[in-house]
Parts: sequence; structure tokens; C-alpha cells
Amino acid sequence: MSMELPARARSEYRIIDANFNRAREALRVLDDVARFALGMQQLVSQIKHLRHELHAVLTQCGIDELLRVSARDIEGDVGTEVTSSGEQTRSGMRGVALAAGGRLTEAMRSIEEQLKLLGKGEAALAIERLRYRAYVCEQQVLLALGSGKATQWRLCVIVSEEVCIHMPWYQVVEQAINGGADCIQLREKRLSEREFLRRARDLVEICRPRHVASIVNDRADLALLAGVDGLHVGQTDLPAADLRRLIGGNMLLGVSTSTIEEARRAARDSADYTGVGPMFASTTKKKETLSGPEYLREYLADEITSRLPHLAISGISQENIGELARAGCKGIAVSSAVCKSSNPADAARALVEALTSSAAR
Repeated sequence: MSMELPARARSEYRIIDANFNRAREALRVLDDVARFALGMQQLVSQIKHLRHELHAVLTQCGIDELLRVSARDIEGDVGTEVTSSGEQTRSGMRGVALAAGGRLTEAMRSIEEQLKLLGKGEAALAIERLRYRAYVCEQQVLLALGSGKATQWRLCVIVSEEVCIHMPWYQVVEQAINGGADCIQLREKRLSEREFLRRARDLVEICRPRHVASIVNDRADLALLAGVDGLHVGQTDLPAADLRRLIGGNMLLGVSTSTIEEARRAARDSADYTGVGPMFASTTKKKETLSGPEYLREYLADEITSRLPHLAISGISQENIGELARAGCKGIAVSSAVCKSSNPADAARALVEALTSSAAR
């Protein structure tokens, strides 16, 4: 029995074959990102089902696999030599996922159109439904990867005017940076919106020339207007997934967490980093319960949360930082320990050195 295709159908089968392969490859890439980079088991399952259903739709509508494969012509494909410089580089895991998501949905649309030409309308409709599901999978992967700009800071100093008892807040910021702080977070609950915005812009002017991250608490609108590097929110603020719709991918998003469930949700909802705590009792911000270093160890051992940079927070001092370092802590956030010091630079430097030296033991 001849497996030769009619001339009129050969180009359609070639296009279906090329895009079927392209879609399968893209699904495998997204599968690998979801599985190995994100540890999202449910999403891995969704992608796996998509891959199997794509094959099933083509088989059930009468697209013979051998006829499809026989239409393949690598040597005669004029597109194999067409490439661009952007195809040879990827900007991190997010860039990998973006490229795969684009290939996937484009390939599925192309298959859909060829099925229509072949008079297989029901199959084309089935592919359309799969394409919509592919958009959702792509969205979940990209949201879970965050902005792609996350970094693991060593020391974040949380500044508010009321705890800067020896000098103005901006001098505390400058000294903290001189002492090794690589992130400054502005937390002001009592300022007017106009004053908060002015102060946030001043923070950017201090931090950016020194290549130090500037973060503000709670207010996405003021963060955007001030042009800071990131926004940090708590569990009672707007959800991370909703905030990402406001701030986009050019701004870091941090979320305070006190349980592994909160941390996992933050990871799925596009957080770039998390606050992990409270570690110890704090005079700055009272907490009814303490999560303690055990939560930090749980966070660092979890396949989902361990990929996110973290800042252990609450009551951290030179006396107890060693316990956190031995648990695997890479970064801390403090307020009083630096802001209430008469020499913020020395206080910041001592914390950085204690974190580094304790981790090396």
C-alpha cells in the first residue's frame, strides 16, 4: 500500500509535522522549567496532559503519523538556515520560558489553520482549546519565575524615621550602605502620601549610584511613581499576583511570610524574594508568635521556596545571627540593629561579617 500523499495535501502535512514537533519541544522545555526550576508538580501534570492530548487530537482526526513523518523534508526546508542572534542567547530561566511559550502557542495556531484547510474543523477546534490551555500554562510558569531580576542580598536595612534616633534617616541610609548594606527598604506608616513619595525618590537618588537596591513597603502606586527597584508587601496587603499586574516585570516584588504555605503561595504568585520570619522577638514590630529558625530551615529545604532569595527578619542581632547562618541563611533584614545605632556603618558591617563568618564555620 502506498504511503504517498496527494500533492495538494503534502504542504499541509509538512506544516503540521513541523509545528507538531515545535510544539512538543516547547512543551518539554516548559515541563522542565516547571519541574526542575519551579518544583510545581500540578503544573508539570498539566503540561504533560497537553503534550499527550495534542498527539491524540491529530491521531483521532485521521492525520496518519507515517504520512505526516513522510512529508518531512529537512534538506528541502529553506527555513533551517534562517536564524537570528537572539535565538542563540537566553536571559536566564525566564527567557527560556518566554521563548518556549511563544513557540508553543504559535505552533498550535499553525496546526489549527492547516487542519481547517484539510476540512478537519472539529480537530481544529480541539487544537484551539488546547492553545487556550497552553496560554494558561505559559502564564503560570512566567508568574512563578517572577521578574527574573531577583538577587540574594546579604543585608537589607529597613528604615523609618521613628527608629533613626541619632541622625536623620538619609544619613542612616548612607552609613548603612558604607557598612555593607546592599538593600534599603523604606517603611513609613505615618507619613503623608506626598512626603512618602518625596522620601522614596530621595532614597533612589542615594541608592542607585551606589548599586544598592531601593525598596518601599506596601504602596505600589508610590513605588511606581518614585521609580524604586522594588515593592515589599505583607500578608494583609494586596496579593502578589494582583500586584504583579500593576507593577509589571521591571520592579522586584517581595512578600513577607511566616509559614511554608505562605511562602509557596508567594513563589507561585510571582514574588521575587520573600521575608522569612519572625525569627526572634523584636522591639520594632511586635509579633504574637515566632516562626523561628526552624521555619528558615524548612524554607531552604523546600523544593519550591528554596529557589527564591530570602531575607530572615525580626529581632536579628550579632548575638543570634550565628544560629541563622548555621541554618543556611544567606540574607537578613534588620531595622533597630542598624537604625538605632550611633554608628550605623559599624553596626551594618558587624552584621555582614557575622553572617559571613558564621556561615563559613
